[in-house]
Amino acid sequence: MDIFKAIVLAIIEGITEYLPISSTGHMIIASSFFGIAQEEFTKLFTIVIQLGTILSVVVLYFKRFFQSIDFYLKLLVAFIPAVVLGLLLSDVIDSLLENPLTVAISLVIGGIILLKVDDWFGDGEHTAISYATAFKIGMFQCLAMIPGVSRSGASIVGGMTQKLSRTAAAEFSFFLAVPTMLGATLKKSYDYYNAGFSLSSEQVNLLIIGNLVGFVVALLAIKTFIGYLSKHGFKMFGYYRIVVGLAILLIHYFVRPLAVI
Repeated sequence: MDIFKAIVLAIIEGITEYLPISSTGHMIIASSFFGIAQEEFTKLFTIVIQLGTILSVVVLYFKRFFQSIDFYLKLLVAFIPAVVLGLLLSDVIDSLLENPLTVAISLVIGGIILLKVDDWFGDGEHTAISYATAFKIGMFQCLAMIPGVSRSGASIVGGMTQKLSRTAAAEFSFFLAVPTMLGATLKKSYDYYNAGFSLSSEQVNLLIIGNLVGFVVALLAIKTFIGYLSKHGFKMFGYYRIVVGLAILLIHYFVRPLAVI
């Protein structure tokens, strides 16, 4: 991986991580296009640069993270389902990730759901989140263990099923991403370290650049997404997911097989 590819992947990560369009699907297309999807450093890179996107949420909502212990307890309640199922289904998740068909189908199905979600639930009137609501959102987030579903999309829709406003559901999804993505990043990084994977100075520099780019792009993406979502809803994202899912199928079966990161 060179610096150009690292920047492109970091931009994609920053844009797609908090939008309901699946960062996994986009990373598959980009890394396969560059021909680096099977490189071990690429797999590590796509995990570690999530730290930059996590930091963007903390910076944007800095005051919210220092409101009360209740805030953290609700995040913990929402985080628990992902921890339990993630540990129990780790091998199943890895096998699903190896199948581009799974990603493509998930993108298309998720896109169809996003086309209908505004009609089903509308823009709810609630902004306060109870412990029960937090847990239910956490259960919805677990759907994102299926590659292509989108962690943010699943958790936002979960919030909307509990009559939260689109903005409140999206913001809680962002907050929930911090422990979820941090936990996943630390676990995967430890796995690589435990396996004896070492980094060159050039690769360390690429990780630093990737995190910086991902951080800046995610800041802009989150602010833009919240403004758009409150006014227009999810339909554009639904159409986009369907197009990307079909593109993965066409590329994989008619151009060249996609290697999954």
